[in-house]
Amino acid sequence: MIKIACVGIAVQDRIYSVNALPTGGGKYQSDHYQETGGGPAATAAVAIARLGAEVDFIGRVGDDSTGNTLIAELQQLGVNTQYCRQVPQARSSQSAILVDKQGERIIINSPSPDLPADAHWLDTIDFSQYDMVLADVRWHDGTLKAFTLAQAAGVPTLLDADVTPQDITSLVALADHAVFSAPGLKRLTGSTEGEEGLNKAAALTDGRVYVTQGLEGALWKEYDRFCYSPAFSVKTIDTTGAGDVFHGALALALAEKMSTEIAVQFASAVAAMKCTRPGGRAGIPDRQQIASFLSLYA
Repeated sequence: MIKIACVGIAVQDRIYSVNALPTGGGKYQSDHYQETGGGPAATAAVAIARLGAEVDFIGRVGDDSTGNTLIAELQQLGVNTQYCRQVPQARSSQSAILVDKQGERIIINSPSPDLPADAHWLDTIDFSQYDMVLADVRWHDGTLKAFTLAQAAGVPTLLDADVTPQDITSLVALADHAVFSAPGLKRLTGSTEGEEGLNKAAALTDGRVYVTQGLEGALWKEYDRFCYSPAFSVKTIDTTGAGDVFHGALALALAEKMSTEIAVQFASAVAAMKCTRPGGRAGIPDRQQIASFLSLYA
């Protein structure tokens, strides 16, 4: 069985559904509220488990009630958490998320100030056991260490290159697959145009570079040419976690040796299905559901 490691953060999401996203101060009414686990690497791990692979989440949470809930939910959803550290007397990270009727959202993240950045303890993990290592950019030291160990073990790596305050150049350099969000690519390269941004990103790494563009589909550079995969059309309820799910599905597809084109299509379909239900994880399909969905486009 394919086995993947997901390295990064786990966050408790508190999601409020509203008619329209606020444009100024005032009081607003939510017609639906949901608490669920989130975080790029953690949600990617849930997607991988849902799609039938073995997956370890490697990260840090506090030993508070939120941390206990995050770990319990991951375990319930089939994710192995033996390498998830609970830091004594530490608070876990949380996010408040507003989602409008079209599925667009505003995320306000409160990263824990108590979780140590140090990642030297990852040296105790045997990374040669994995077929792919996925990591987000929110735990910079963890991703740097994990990718270094994976590279030494000959294991391919995939970077969820989203927006973060830190310079991710060193992480991109180590990634076999650097998958940017459009804002993440703009932050790194200064470019708002996909092909130009990917050209600049490609100069930083020997790996393959991609950018996800929401409804405009996904673009990537392969053997000095640009390739494009359109987005799937679905009734969007909530886009929360769509990028995280895309990265998890893409990591699995590449680990299964799918061609890049088929892997991107597969990941796009999984992310699209996720968007048809509220929350960052509820709509993630299993293998049978995604096969049925893709058969409609065959």
